[in-house]
Amino acid sequence: MTSESGSRTTELFDPAVLAGPAPAPPPGFLVRAAAHAGDVAAYHRLRRETFVLEQGLFAGSDRDDLDDDPRTVVLVAAAPDGAVLGGVRLAPATDGVDLGWWTGSRLVVDSRSRHGGGIGRALVRAACAYAESHGVLRFDATVQAPNEPMFTRLGWVRRDDVVVAGAPHVLMQWPLDRIERLVRSTKSVLAQVLAPLDRGPDGLGGNGFRGDDGAPVPGSDLVAACDAIVPAMVQRDPEWAGWCAALVNLNDLSAMGATPVGMLDAVGAPNRSVLTRVLRGLAHAGRMWNVPILGGHTQLGVPAALSVTALGAAAEPIPAGGGSAGHDLRLTVDLRGRWRPGYTGQQWDSTSTCTSEELALLGSFVRLARPAAAKDVSMAGLAGTVGMLAEASGVGAVLEVARIPRPAGATMGDWMTCFPGFAMVTADRPGRPTPPSGPAVSAVCGELTTRPGVGLRWPDGMITNAVHGTVTGLGRA
Repeated sequence: MTSESGSRTTELFDPAVLAGPAPAPPPGFLVRAAAHAGDVAAYHRLRRETFVLEQGLFAGSDRDDLDDDPRTVVLVAAAPDGAVLGGVRLAPATDGVDLGWWTGSRLVVDSRSRHGGGIGRALVRAACAYAESHGVLRFDATVQAPNEPMFTRLGWVRRDDVVVAGAPHVLMQWPLDRIERLVRSTKSVLAQVLAPLDRGPDGLGGNGFRGDDGAPVPGSDLVAACDAIVPAMVQRDPEWAGWCAALVNLNDLSAMGATPVGMLDAVGAPNRSVLTRVLRGLAHAGRMWNVPILGGHTQLGVPAALSVTALGAAAEPIPAGGGSAGHDLRLTVDLRGRWRPGYTGQQWDSTSTCTSEELALLGSFVRLARPAAAKDVSMAGLAGTVGMLAEASGVGAVLEVARIPRPAGATMGDWMTCFPGFAMVTADRPGRPTPPSGPAVSAVCGELTTRPGVGLRWPDGMITNAVHGTVTGLGRA
């Protein structure tokens, strides 16, 4: 059925299916996606035998709109001879655009295989794994009340009491933590490891800019930014590494409203071929952005390594920590392009096909908009970057999932955790006009709040935690 919010809720899991202890699944079956129409037909027969004939929960048929939705996925537990012993279905919770919010429903196990076989539990675990590996950020199930302890033991979390078909149910949620894991792995150690550098008035960028994308150079209008590329990427895809070394640094300058004036490189390479290709990519980037490579350091016969320092000019740099509770959060992002070959789900490439004029327009957006706060989306992903901006501003944030600009070729989970090429998060008072964004899409998709961390607000109004507390631990800038 369809709720007022446009999301769909379906009854899931009868008490007989998962009752009893939780032994390890025996080797007598394999959980897999339904391979053909025969698997799906067998799954539907088990559902009718259980929910219609045995339990009387439905009259005639338990089929609903989800069974006709082409996005619905059926997982089955199959015996060695191919016989379907049970199954479960997964589907997006919203009609139309898949926002990364899915539900699991209609779990069923053949009555002859229910006791001690672990099939039901294996299907639930497989459904959770499938959801997480396919870019889902919220996974719900409406469970009959007697099954709540079972789902709790499996790691599910209670969200609310609901009534379905006159019977008490519990809305439960599988705690997907993809965003939190990314944030922890990339940023959580910064406050501790950078502590020796955070001394004196200009340490780590100085007051107002501590931990920012770039650092204002004291006594001048210069802004300096420095980024390194992962060595494996330099070795595997040298020209792309050279391009990206310029891209990430110029994005850092752009986020601070600075006009780039030059770059310096430090390159290590095991041989001349790798070195030549790295510098070819970097030189091409310099020409496209019209930013000269001023010099640097080059070393042969060493493991692959690449870092670039970029210098820009800004009389009044835009800080990441200038936001306040109540400010709108805006994402300005170039959705054109595709996943970079070899980096599907990790790196979105829109910039390599831009003209110099388009790159200049993208780079000027923050400088012309002059928001209260800005930060470019980088290795911590969209939610992690929003968390860093909020932390530097001494506040928290909520993102409206349905309002986040996203390319059609990316799941929400991938898009929220990838490096999106060119993407700027800005914060400013509501209703303030913004300049043209060139080839990028620009949309308000959240707000800064008084609650720490980053929440995701879904179409039904529920807010789930994407980032708990702070990201870097550096605190207010």
